[in-house]
Amino acid sequence: MIPLPALTAHQGLFDHGRLGAGERVLIHGAGGGVGGFAVQLARAAGAHVIGTASAAHLEHVLAAGVHEVVDQEGFTDTVEPVDVVFDTVGGDRLRRSRAVLRPGGRLVSVAEEPPDGGTYFIVEPNRDQLRSLAKLVDGGELRPPPVEIFPLSSAREAFARSLEPGRRSKVVLEVAP
Repeated sequence: MIPLPALTAHQGLFDHGRLGAGERVLIHGAGGGVGGFAVQLARAAGAHVIGTASAAHLEHVLAAGVHEVVDQEGFTDTVEPVDVVFDTVGGDRLRRSRAVLRPGGRLVSVAEEPPDGGTYFIVEPNRDQLRSLAKLVDGGELRPPPVEIFPLSSAREAFARSLEPGRRSKVVLEVAP
């Protein structure tokens, strides 16, 4: 629940996006698993964090720690130029993202290959980064999403819950010994 999405967010922002303190970052999918960690990590690094979300989830993303939240459909009309766009959703948002980048800005996606350049990556294991992230979690500086635990015998219900729109938690199956 923590290692893969947090490591993906870290590598996207810092290894590929080279995000630094004082820079502006736009995070597509700021309310999702990877996006939620990206919001926290970028803010902790001293960046100005902007997140996109659907109209129904604007308040949730704002509560997650972004400085600004914008509607995912109209972001190109409202977002001032940014240094980094970190995309976790792909599709139309990714294709329109270059419009909000400053000259020399970096476009990074974990969802699909960005059009006209940019960086697409797949997370790679990194022990030092995982240790650093674990310290942030242990210190309360990085918060994982809430978890709903279902017994294995309720796998059908757990799967149905995982597909519900607006769900904010991770769904976990517990396998009894």
